[in-house]
Amino acid sequence: MIGTLTFSAALVGAVLLYLWWERSDRAKAAVATRVAEDIQAMGDVVAVSLSPSIDPDRCIGSGTCVTACPEKNVIALVRGQAALVNPLGCIGHGACANACPVTAIRLVYGTKTRGVELPIVDQNFQTERAGVYIAGELGGMGLIRNAIQQGRQAAEHILEGALERGQLPRRGVQGALDALVVGAGPAGISATLRLIQAGLRVLLVDRESFGGTILHYPRAKLVMTGPLELPLYGKVPGRQLTKEQLVEIWQDVRQKTQLPFESGELVSALEAGADGMWSVVSDRGVRRAANVILALGGRGSPQKLGVAGEERANVAYRLLEPAEFSGQRVLVVGGGNSAVESALALADSGGCASVSISYRRAEFARCRADNRRRIEQAVQSGQVRALLSTQLTEIRASSVLLSDAQGRRAELPNDAVIVQIGGLPPAQLLRSFGITLTTKYGES
Repeated sequence: MIGTLTFSAALVGAVLLYLWWERSDRAKAAVATRVAEDIQAMGDVVAVSLSPSIDPDRCIGSGTCVTACPEKNVIALVRGQAALVNPLGCIGHGACANACPVTAIRLVYGTKTRGVELPIVDQNFQTERAGVYIAGELGGMGLIRNAIQQGRQAAEHILEGALERGQLPRRGVQGALDALVVGAGPAGISATLRLIQAGLRVLLVDRESFGGTILHYPRAKLVMTGPLELPLYGKVPGRQLTKEQLVEIWQDVRQKTQLPFESGELVSALEAGADGMWSVVSDRGVRRAANVILALGGRGSPQKLGVAGEERANVAYRLLEPAEFSGQRVLVVGGGNSAVESALALADSGGCASVSISYRRAEFARCRADNRRRIEQAVQSGQVRALLSTQLTEIRASSVLLSDAQGRRAELPNDAVIVQIGGLPPAQLLRSFGITLTTKYGES
């Protein structure tokens, strides 16, 4: 009798556990479906780096890939099978492919219908132009650890690779640098540290601040898992790092190594000199170097409006810290995720005198559903003023001019403008440098 009761209790417990588990799975599948539909509503989107391609004939729906993904809500179980629901959130960790017990996942660039343009480089990340290297996100690798490894490998080839061909490593002549590294993200920092360690004359430049794309990540985002080591600096403490922790490490690296760095330098051209040196043209002038490592990241150059007054000092194309705009009347221009998130960050900070957002369309159609919901709430509560179906036509010292769909113009008191209307793709810049690209359509 006792054995029967024990068995019955165990059976009831197992049934309840199964029902709870099934309900939980249904809820997760519903969330995944909503995320997928939300991304699809934004149009044809594709991951900018390696992303998983899932073979439905091999997938058994174990869910190990979902658990393994550090980014979350990128890959999910939909109707019992794994699916890439948010390609925009994928940065190429590859943990999903490694975790799959039946090898149903492979990492690819682009999709069969929409390709991703990548520069052609050799095993040392050197392009067809001798002495010009591409490392990190620009080459399709969004993972920080991979970018650091690529930067180091490109530097190693500058130091030793030429010896394999019976040549001395390229060095600067007539005052030229031994190497110029463009882009102060993980790949650029790693390459610069290795070159300094070897005693080369090297300079690191970036159009923005030291640290690269990570500075634009959301607060508290987990950006690193596992051990990490940098040339000259050594092992990085901690196996899991948030954005803020990694930014602190970059600052410590810069202070302890004293690596030469120049910010606010936008590179626009790359020209070969008669003496074998490369001339790198920027808004600061021309720098000559024997080797050039392009670690620019994948964001490209910010798109400009092309309106009167855009050259003013009160115009920015990135929001790093809302505190910079404390007490100011701020206008954000754009209707995508970046623009909406900037407006929300400014409103949430509570430090601005006012926050407005101008968008040429009648609704925020290019946003993720969560951002759309939040911006609508912020507009209803009065935190943000939405100026839909308007276009910015002129920027003045303490005001801006806007026009609506009917051509009517209005002046808005304003202290600062943040323009976030997309960017020029890096591929366009690389072509102007004479670098050959290839388009990958769902290829490894």
